[in-house]
Amino acid sequence: MQDWDLTSIGLVLIGSSITVAGTIIGVMLLGVRIAFAPYLLLTTAMLIVMSAGLILFSMPREQPRS
Repeated sequence: MQDWDLTSIGLVLIGSSITVAGTIIGVMLLGVRIAFAPYLLLTTAMLIVMSAGLILFSMPREQPRS
């Protein structure tokens, strides 16, 4: 089993954030009123951006070829 690194943590975080945001939007489309929906969607959007940055930051960079 592989150890957890920043890339795998970012992938799990971005996947779960997208799933939660989709679930909130789906429930709202069904007509259920959620009091904190805008704040929850803003939080998931911030988590998606932060985890995408984490994935990009943790990717190994290629050395320039000479």
